Parts: sequence; C-alpha cells; structure tokens
Amino acid sequence: MEYSMPAVKIFACTQSTELAGKIARAYGIELGNVIFSRFSDGEFQPSFEESVRGARVFIIGSTHPTSENLMEMLLMIDAAKRASAKHITAVMPYFGWARQDRKDKPRVPIAAKLVANLLETAGATRVITMDLHADQIQGFFEIPVDHLYASTIFVPYIKSLNLENLCVASPDMGGSKRAHSYAKFLNSDVVICYKQRKKANVIEKMELIGDVEGKNVVLVDDMVDTAGTLVKASEIMKEKGAVSVRAICTHAILSGNAVEKIENSPMEELIVTDSIPHNSLPKKIHVLSCDKLFADVMRSVHEHASISNKFLM
Repeated sequence: MEYSMPAVKIFACTQSTELAGKIARAYGIELGNVIFSRFSDGEFQPSFEESVRGARVFIIGSTHPTSENLMEMLLMIDAAKRASAKHITAVMPYFGWARQDRKDKPRVPIAAKLVANLLETAGATRVITMDLHADQIQGFFEIPVDHLYASTIFVPYIKSLNLENLCVASPDMGGSKRAHSYAKFLNSDVVICYKQRKKANVIEKMELIGDVEGKNVVLVDDMVDTAGTLVKASEIMKEKGAVSVRAICTHAILSGNAVEKIENSPMEELIVTDSIPHNSLPKKIHVLSCDKLFADVMRSVHEHASISNKFLM
C-alpha cells in the first residue's frame, strides 16, 4: 500500500494571529479557521471549523503571560487530539515561563518543566520553538523539540551594516556562550558584563570585562523585558569609549516603561523578532520577522527532512 502524506493544517492562537498568517503565507497555504467562544465569566472554548482528521496540525502561539495564552495553546492541542489529528505540533516562537527552569531558592516551582508536562498531556507530539531562555529546557520533554536560533535572522542583518571594529557583548555571564557563537560568525571580539541583581528586574551593580574603546558594540540577549540590563550595559559601553552600541534580542517582551527607557538610551537601535506581537514600536526598535524560518522548518518536519541547515549556532 502506497504511503500518502497527511494534509497540513496551520492554526493560530489569538495572540499570534498576525505572525501565524505570515508563516502560513510563507508556507504556501491558507491559515486554518478556528473560532473562540467566550463565556461571560472569561472562560473560552476554541473550535476548529474544518476537519483535522488524519492531518498534520501546526498550532502557532507564543505563550508569554498572561497565562491565558498558554491555556489557549493547551485547549487547541486538546481539541485537535480529540478531533483525531495525526500529528500535533505546538509552534511556540516564544516559550513562556522559561525563566523558571530550576529551583534557585527553596519552595519555588520549576514552571518550565510544568509547561512541558502540560503540553505533552494535552496531546502535543512535537514542539518547535526559538531561543529558549535555557537550552536544557529541551530535556524537560519526552517528545521531539526543534529548537531554532534567531541568529539565522540576525547575523545576515548585522553583516549588512558593514560595521568596522565590531565587538559582540553579552549583558550578563549567562549569555556568554550565545555571545561567543555570534562572535564566531561575525569574526569579532567578545566582551561580557558582570551584573549582580538585588531582585528580579532590579540590578545592583554592573561591571565590564573586556575593552570596547573605539569599537562598534552589538549586545546579544535572548529577551528584553524591562530593558534595565540592556540600557545599563549600553551606558557602560559608551562610558568606556564605544563608538556605537546596538542590541539584538530575540523576544521583545518590553514590559512596563521599557520602550521609553530604550528611546532615551545611548543605543543606536534595538533589533528584535516578531515572536511577541506589539501594536506599535518606535523607530529605534527594528523588527525582523521569523516567519520564513518557521515556515521552512515546518515544511522540513512535514517532509521528514533535516533542519540542520537552518542553524548558525
């Protein structure tokens, strides 16, 4: 009996409709029809308005807080499973709750592991995500995880700027491996910022390890939340004689007054992806879309092809 490939269906969670539409267009198919019924108390119910029986279903949605975004993903996975989808892939450009990847003090949860368990229990058969806060989160799953890197998008852009005396910087010790990977492809030096936190999102002090005088600095991080770390690092770089400072961050959370901080900072620009949707951003924040990267990997997954050529790091 001849094997026939299952049909491909792409659906969007409400918070990622715009990005999902771009990914579907890059893939070459229409975005699937799903509607959400909402009850007066806030409860909601997704409903696929087309058959998914025997199909390979891709459900696209970033799971940044609030927790409603994660709940949407889980309910859609469960609905697809109960509608007899053959393969269910959770496409999570931003994997939320990933900063809680270990117990850093007594009596706290490991939220990233809990989210992994929830996705598997709901019925996901594969996860595709980008720039996890910690690579080891892949090990929390018992299903395949395709972990993509935004370096595939960022490196060509940085090269196109033709910056002389380029220097890659990590805003903290934890990101030093990421900075070294970028530096390898950009043939540049690496400097690292050492920071001490009073508490979450509050920096007590920061020091620079390395020389940036006369250099064009590119700060590299996986996410920008309150932007406190990036702004502080850019100020130190300028004080130490950097010609220019720009930053590349995969996930633009931009909570609180982060946008205002960035606009008033000495950074030339902040380059981010569209993994997290924003209505409007100032000119200083430059958005590069990850749609083609995800569409290409989704096609490779469907065709059982290798995705290793999508990795720079």
